[in-house]
Amino acid sequence: MATSELDSTSAPTAVRPLDISQFQHTPSYCEENVYLLCKKLCTSGVADADGSDLHVVFISNEKKQVPLWHQKASHRADGVILWDYHVICIQRKKESHSSPLVWDLDSSLHCPFPLASYVSETIRPSFQLFADFQRFFRVVHAPIFLRSFASDRRHMKDSLGNWTAKPPAYGPIVAEDGTVHNLNEYMEIIAADVVSNVGSDSIIAVRSHKLGIVVNETQLEEFFSLDDL
Repeated sequence: MATSELDSTSAPTAVRPLDISQFQHTPSYCEENVYLLCKKLCTSGVADADGSDLHVVFISNEKKQVPLWHQKASHRADGVILWDYHVICIQRKKESHSSPLVWDLDSSLHCPFPLASYVSETIRPSFQLFADFQRFFRVVHAPIFLRSFASDRRHMKDSLGNWTAKPPAYGPIVAEDGTVHNLNEYMEIIAADVVSNVGSDSIIAVRSHKLGIVVNETQLEEFFSLDDL
């Protein structure tokens, strides 16, 4: 579906679109946008105070070429763009049976958006892609991410030290242990990292490992449908 064909009736009635202008957003700094998004969801009461119902998801591959649809940065009618990597937040409320929700501040779809619909509209697994464009997803538990993530934005400077995109006005994010940069650890994703199967062991790994787990397109929805999540 092309972006121009979307209207307010295309969002499922169970999800009320929110005014995303209340969230900090700096173009090309999706990882920092999601970091601040998680914090705001926690403090505003939209998410659990400790962020336990939130997961940060990095999308990338070996070639650093991942096509996603309905992205605001695209100049195409269908909103497709090739990101080197992208970051979203997925919320799964433990006390309800509602659909997991995707928070993507770079999407032209309503925010938040049901995961199943987001996969269908934005990831489009039914669309035949060359192997180089296959998407992989690093799923990290938000409480761990908020303690551990750090970025001094070095990846946004060229060989001469000039910014390739204007940085946020606030200072760089530093991890609780004093680490100043580890973004590369999150965004480096290869096919060999994908878990063999999704189950209770996957939940344990996500809740205990700094870098969570890596799943493929089929396993993404499977993980967020696990009963014990």
